[in-house]
Amino acid sequence: MKKKILIIIASVIGVVILGVGGYAYYLYSSVKETANKMHEDVKLDKPHKKPEISNNSQPISILLLGVDERAGDRGRSDTLMAMTLNPKKENMQIISIPRDTRTEIVGHGTTDKINHAYAFGGPKMAIETVENFTGVQMDYYIRVNMEALSELVDAVGGVTVHNDIEWIDEGFYKKGYHFTKGDIDLDGKKALGYVRMRHLDPNGDFGRNKRQRQVLTAIVNKAASISSVTRFDDILAALGDNVKTNMTFDDMMDIQKNYRNCRKNITQYEVKGNGGKIEGIYYLNVPDEEKSKVTKMLKDNLDKS
Repeated sequence: MKKKILIIIASVIGVVILGVGGYAYYLYSSVKETANKMHEDVKLDKPHKKPEISNNSQPISILLLGVDERAGDRGRSDTLMAMTLNPKKENMQIISIPRDTRTEIVGHGTTDKINHAYAFGGPKMAIETVENFTGVQMDYYIRVNMEALSELVDAVGGVTVHNDIEWIDEGFYKKGYHFTKGDIDLDGKKALGYVRMRHLDPNGDFGRNKRQRQVLTAIVNKAASISSVTRFDDILAALGDNVKTNMTFDDMMDIQKNYRNCRKNITQYEVKGNGGKIEGIYYLNVPDEEKSKVTKMLKDNLDKS
């Protein structure tokens, strides 16, 4: 039985909002239709005040969830990223939270792996659990089905990444893809194989999360240079079929206009901890000082000054 492969394509933000603004206005009706298809409200126990994202925009935070949705099964968000955008600093910050992180599951009354929050209570429980873990409000969320990875990479015409270790993919696709060290070109299926591998990586999940962030950045940068309307149509099709978000169409247009330069500087970090088993189950235990460090990093990039 193949293992679940849950991928987050944080580049959804870069593709639709930060990268291709000119075409967004040119194809206004198509973008609006796709945005409406993607929109999904989430009612939190403590509703958030909507951030000011028009003129004199303030920094914002976005929770990125990757899930493997199947019929009759909500799935788990095996990839979680807290992203902040600071238009004044022109900085995009991406912090990966490992799926095995042990934390309180808000609204469920248990302490468990953080990726279980989505399985137990959907986006609402995932958002509230991540907010409790990080100590930072998530202004928006984006939920992406794993199928979006392959489709998005193909939609932008493939991506190039720098690979640190050599291996042959005998896993998910069983295609025998050979990933050499150095710069490599990836189409959709190869990209999915590239970001899902962890057993052959000495860094395990941490290495996989690094590769996910590599592909994320590559898609954002590739999308920003797109000059083909046909490509843009392909991107919209991939997004509409695989993405849900509480952003409205107007939110997306405002973010595209006021935050597009954030992609000039991308900083990345992985939450660290100590792995171990409790009653036979593996968890990543994150020390209080590490959680405090993550909270400070997020709040620093959300600082208006």
